[in-house]
Amino acid sequence: MRILVVEDDAAIANAVCEALRHAGHSVDHLADGRQALQALHEHAFALVVLDLGLPGAEGGEILRRLRSNADSVPVLVITAREELDERVRALDLGADDYLVKPFALAEFDARVRALLRRRASQGVPLLQIGRLAVDLAGRRAMLGPAALDLTAREFGLLEALLLRRGRVTGREQLIETLCQWDETLSDNGLDIAVHRLRRKLSGSGVQLRTARGLGYLLEEDDDAEQP
Repeated sequence: MRILVVEDDAAIANAVCEALRHAGHSVDHLADGRQALQALHEHAFALVVLDLGLPGAEGGEILRRLRSNADSVPVLVITAREELDERVRALDLGADDYLVKPFALAEFDARVRALLRRRASQGVPLLQIGRLAVDLAGRRAMLGPAALDLTAREFGLLEALLLRRGRVTGREQLIETLCQWDETLSDNGLDIAVHRLRRKLSGSGVQLRTARGLGYLLEEDDDAEQP
C-alpha cells in the first residue's frame, strides 16, 4: 500500500520509512507541510504518518483541511508534543491515532497495521476473483489453499489491478503507484513485473490482459481449468 510520511526530522523520517518499506509498503516522504497538502490533493494514499511541527503548514492545519474536504484517509500523528491537550486537539481535528516521540518501531508497526486493518474492514477486507483471494491489509495472496509467493512490487501491481478489476489501468498510473517519488521504474521494469505476475497467476482463473496502447486489466478467465 502507498503511505505518505510527513516528517521534517531526517533521522526519524528515515527510520519510519525504512520500517514501512520493510513491511512491504510503498513510501513517499515529505518534510514540508505545503508540499504535503499538494501531494494529498494530487495522489491517493492508504495512510498518512504526520508530524505536527512542520515548516510550510502545521500538521494540525493539514488534518483540518483533509477532514473539511471529507478525505477519510487514516492519519497516524507522530510528535514530540506529549501534553494531553495536544493529543486531544489532534484527535478532535481528525487524527486516527497518536504516537509520542520517541517511540519503539515495534509499536509504530503495530499501530500502522491496526489502522490499515480498520480501514480494510470498512470496505472489503478480502478480495476474490477466480481462485485468487487477496487480503490487502495483511498483504497476502492465496491461490486456493496455497499462498502465492509475490515480491512487494508484484503484490503492488496485483493490488492496483485488482482494485480496478475489469477496467484498464494505464501504464503511467501503474508506474506511479509502484514507484516512490525518489525512485524510478522504467517501462521495461513494469513489463518484467507484469510478465512475472502473469506467470504466477497461471491456473488461478484470473487473466492479466494487455490492452494494447492503453494498459492492463485483471478479469476472470472463464476458460481456465478448474482443479
